[in-house]
Amino acid sequence: MEVVLPVYNEEQSLEANVELLVGYLEDELPFAWRVTIADNASVDATPFLASTLAARHPRVHSLRLERKGRGFALRSAWLASDAEVVSYMDVDLSTNLESFLPLVAPLVSGHSEVAIGTRLARQAHVRRRLGREVLSRGYNLLVHTGFRVGFSDAQCGFKALRADVARRLVPLVQDDGWFFDTELLLLAERNRLRIHEVPVDWIEDLDSRVELLPTIAGDLAGLWRMRREFWRGAGRLEPALAR
Repeated sequence: MEVVLPVYNEEQSLEANVELLVGYLEDELPFAWRVTIADNASVDATPFLASTLAARHPRVHSLRLERKGRGFALRSAWLASDAEVVSYMDVDLSTNLESFLPLVAPLVSGHSEVAIGTRLARQAHVRRRLGREVLSRGYNLLVHTGFRVGFSDAQCGFKALRADVARRLVPLVQDDGWFFDTELLLLAERNRLRIHEVPVDWIEDLDSRVELLPTIAGDLAGLWRMRREFWRGAGRLEPALAR
């Protein structure tokens, strides 16, 4: 089980949150696991702290990347992994850790190929500013309207895939930034992969590194690109991965 933490300039919260995550995994996860801190070209003390944590904990690894981009971090860590299940969560631990085992269990059992956290299910509990709530719901409505998808929340930073599926699906994803999540799920849906959703408790990180306007522009451009590509018949995997 590979748990990737994509990070950029997270010196304030990295050590404490990795310790919390390691403690949870040691106590609660009945599978072999590894945490990989994927550093996206941080310019603060994040690389030093990541190396320190890796030296302290045998099952914590540090991966230094010289390019920014959450999608690039996930692509690099997932495709290099020898785990059977690959996953990621935001380093701020906005999503409750108790949801991690329900997230990965359907992948281990063979029930699903992809699993995602959702903040939009009725059973989810979310605390965030009204403006961000409106933007998130509006974006997901746009995804649903444009692509008629079955999943509810494209952007929650809490996802897992069977590694054999990731090795085939991730190379089709073109985006290396924040749109990576949406593109990954649209490709999974297009190929009729089974996507399991877990309602989560989620608290907004007020110190988020997301630059809102560029991210919105990138997401809209990504959706338009994928509409054109799907119309041309792109994005198909070999039949062996379809349901």
